[in-house]
Amino acid sequence: MSRPTSFYYAFLSLSRRQREAIVAVWDFCRAVDDTVDEAGTTVQRAGFREQGPESEPERDVVRAQLQAWRAELNACYEGQATTRQGRALQPWIERYQLTRQSFEDLIDGVEMDLDHARYATFDELYEYCWRVASTVGFMCLEIFGVRDAGRDYALNLGLALQLTNILRDVGADLRAGRVYLPTDDLATHGYSPDRLDWLAERVARHGASALDERFRDLMRDQIGRARAHYARGMGGVARLPADCRLAIHCSSATPASVSSSVHRRGGGGGIAVTGAGAAMRRIRATSRPASWRISPALACEP
Repeated sequence: MSRPTSFYYAFLSLSRRQREAIVAVWDFCRAVDDTVDEAGTTVQRAGFREQGPESEPERDVVRAQLQAWRAELNACYEGQATTRQGRALQPWIERYQLTRQSFEDLIDGVEMDLDHARYATFDELYEYCWRVASTVGFMCLEIFGVRDAGRDYALNLGLALQLTNILRDVGADLRAGRVYLPTDDLATHGYSPDRLDWLAERVARHGASALDERFRDLMRDQIGRARAHYARGMGGVARLPADCRLAIHCSSATPASVSSSVHRRGGGGGIAVTGAGAAMRRIRATSRPASWRISPALACEP
């Protein structure tokens, strides 16, 4: 985790050991996430556009890399880590009794990006979101010294974060062949994945004026869902130790600014709001795993 990262400063309120443990968790999860994120647009487009069997070899390479991370996770728990990220994580697993299942769920969530181009319902998207985001919140709770008592709050904060990331990245995900917005939500507002492609092309030519009210309503509904999960998660922050509360509040700035930016600019999301989330790209666990981040701004009414 580098100094330019907002979380670096947010975690200064924690003890040195807690900071080092969270950085190790962050770096391990980021490395897993990068396995898919850095695979290249060829793999992404082939996988998500379903352009034919020629994409399978590329996806198999990425699956093998994820399997290597599963093996490294196993090595970490056996005290035999070999990668830089694994060796950094290994001592904190024992010290904080980090639950192995959270790491395994994260890897499973990252792998979903190889197979899922669309999510028909929010229930389907929910599975992806908690795996790639809430899992890291669970890990952080263990480092904070809070386990089951805060799990539901971490779950909701992770969901809120990932939903915010999805809103921020609508355009970028479209270019990669991904549509995370649930298909039934799109249909409710007269949209489909193909129509989103059409809208993105219009926005590229004409700017945000090309956005219609149906799309703005769609985005308002999505923002409302994210805010609801933030509100549920925020309800448990007061029960955490004081130093941990400060870290969570400080690290909330990015999702707050992204959601507020999307809302202020008419609900355009990543299609029309370029650079709205430039301060912090998701680990799809940031975007993915930064599930302990919270956003007071999301409590505002649309």
